[in-house]
Amino acid sequence: DVEHAGGGLWAYFGKDFYHASMAPLFVVTLLLAYLARPSTKEPIPEGFENFRKRYLVGWCLCVAADWLQGPYVYALYSAYGYSMHENAQLFVAGFASSMICGCIAGGLIDKFGRKRSALAYCLCYTLSCMTKHFKIYGVLMLGRILGGIATSLLFSCFECWMVSEHTRRHKFSDGLLSYMFGSMYMLMYVVAILAGFVAQAAVDVLPFEPIHEGSRIHFGGALAPFDIAIMVLLVGAVHIAVCWEENYGGTEGGATMGITEVFRSAADAIRSDRRLWMLGCVVACFEGSMFAFVFNWTPALEDKETPPPLGLIFSAFMMACMCGSCISTIAGKHWDAHFKLTMVCLAGVAAFFAIVFATAQHQIRICFLGFLAFECLVGAYFPSVGVLKSEVVPENVRGTVYNIYRVPLNAVVVCLLLTNLSMLRVYGLCASLLLLAFIFSSVLKRSSVDNKTF
Repeated sequence: DVEHAGGGLWAYFGKDFYHASMAPLFVVTLLLAYLARPSTKEPIPEGFENFRKRYLVGWCLCVAADWLQGPYVYALYSAYGYSMHENAQLFVAGFASSMICGCIAGGLIDKFGRKRSALAYCLCYTLSCMTKHFKIYGVLMLGRILGGIATSLLFSCFECWMVSEHTRRHKFSDGLLSYMFGSMYMLMYVVAILAGFVAQAAVDVLPFEPIHEGSRIHFGGALAPFDIAIMVLLVGAVHIAVCWEENYGGTEGGATMGITEVFRSAADAIRSDRRLWMLGCVVACFEGSMFAFVFNWTPALEDKETPPPLGLIFSAFMMACMCGSCISTIAGKHWDAHFKLTMVCLAGVAAFFAIVFATAQHQIRICFLGFLAFECLVGAYFPSVGVLKSEVVPENVRGTVYNIYRVPLNAVVVCLLLTNLSMLRVYGLCASLLLLAFIFSSVLKRSSVDNKTF
């Protein structure tokens, strides 16, 4: 039996290059996760562990729904028979809606409450997942628009809720806030890795097919992860509704600022503190290149001889992200968030130069390794930029500023997709964006020193 199990394991990891990479990547991830496990030397005040668990359970459930879909959005549209250009149009709809939503959602989040916004995220993403069952271009377009709105909410209102509860309601220390961010991103990548494996297993259960011959409604195959995401979102919505308290932007007393006042305050803050708009430029350039990569990695790895196992590859990417997050945590004992962010941007330039070379030479394995390297940098980027945003952005307009940051990054992605550039040129532009992010990050560090803020 042991021999048979060993042979089965060897056969699994020996299937192709992607399967072979999983074992060493998993070992490295476990080692780094152990070395970088979140910890703090500060005394834990009463109520902190309860607050931490309430937030992290809601965050993990809601972000899991997003990760479950990640590997199969492009693949699903391709399975419906849509071309790469039509695929790009659907992706543009999502990014454009996220960009437009970013213009107004921040004020609404701060005005009407971060908890309500988190529940709105669950509703929008549930409806978006439901539309995926229809082979109707207009319905799929509506789903992408809802998904774009949901994404804008996911990466703003959850963090805003946590930071406000931590600093305003409970008045916990900055050191414990850093500990919260470490726990948040560590668990996010654990969830993402598991989501990739679950998605891959779910896709393999039933074939992708219409419910009856000639029907436009489909089930199975690449749709399975979206159905699991709906169930996860329902559980997440119940947890948030029961366990979270509401908080707002504005003054200490609650939602006292009107939407117009919130936007005016955010605009005044950005005008008066150049660190805010420079940090926004870093976010736009780095995350713009990241989302351009999200659209292009699936077609870049397509190969008739070795069909890419998308869920497995996604899990590998998330393991690389987790490695980057862990390295950032370990490095945090010696380097501040500014220095780490600057180095990540510079290393990203090198990673995309390698990807450009591999794409030009049609070296899929090298391209995959380049993708892993960039994902590792993405993992190091988010904790660093999260700490900087928490320190630079004023609490009373946090949700508004976070969403304003998403406007230019979505504009960057929309421009890259609408221009119908080749993958080679897109990767070259990604390298250029990361070089700009490096420059802005360097200037931001000097500005922060001048202001004596950090």
